[in-house]
Amino acid sequence: MITERAPASAPSRPSGLRARRPGRRWRIEPLITAVTLAAIMLLWFYVAQNRLVSELFVPAPPRVWSAFAETLVDGYRGHSLLEHLWASLARVLMAFVGAALVAVPLGLAIGVSSKIAAVFDPLIEFYRPLPPLAYYTLLVLWFGIDNRSKVLLLFLAAFPPLVISAASGVRGVREVWINGARSLGASGWQTFRYVIFPACLPDIFTGLRVAIGFTYTTLVAAEMVAAVDGIGWMVLDASKFLQSDIIFMGILVMGLTGMLLDRVIRVAERRVVPWRGKA
Repeated sequence: MITERAPASAPSRPSGLRARRPGRRWRIEPLITAVTLAAIMLLWFYVAQNRLVSELFVPAPPRVWSAFAETLVDGYRGHSLLEHLWASLARVLMAFVGAALVAVPLGLAIGVSSKIAAVFDPLIEFYRPLPPLAYYTLLVLWFGIDNRSKVLLLFLAAFPPLVISAASGVRGVREVWINGARSLGASGWQTFRYVIFPACLPDIFTGLRVAIGFTYTTLVAAEMVAAVDGIGWMVLDASKFLQSDIIFMGILVMGLTGMLLDRVIRVAERRVVPWRGKA
């Protein structure tokens, strides 16, 4: 006797993973971010209003805003806020672009060739942990106190994460993809261009984001010696005279600018690597 088998029931879906309806695609993360920022601002207002900490250390938000407006209009030490910001961004971008143009190809070559890795890996690993100020004095002695030494210091700060991310991306490419391309008759260059390099792009963009952060972090050290402009120099100079409102304002401007640069890289990543996270 042949009995009919009941159709297999669809696997039950966990209640926490219910499919989202197309018409109700809203995210709660922006709301969480807004609440977090509002809480920080309220705490800042509360501390300043009740004088829990001296204004010398934590100026009130209105003072910081007044310092921003005054510096934007009247400038600081002979330069407007935009001029200070542009001087710093010019140094950062020159160093970052130069490091990307050199470090990414070198990282790809290190990932492909163990012989190239044997030459450059020890050198990069030697100076990568060194604090920037440890070798900045040498750069000043060799290249002078003008912008060359500053840009070179930022270049060296951005270099290691770019090399390491590119080399790691090459080493992480699945061997089956390479063998599949070769079995279809692809040459070595075609395999690199159409298989290895696209597979490395997510790691390269991660390295770009890390590198821009390192570069901006080193900016203050770069502007410590013989600088007369720059947002990092402005913060350092204001600290000598205990101008905490200028210090807070400069730090906020640097943080927001760094977030903007990171956002630009993330937007470029979504356009260049649209398949990331979908494989």
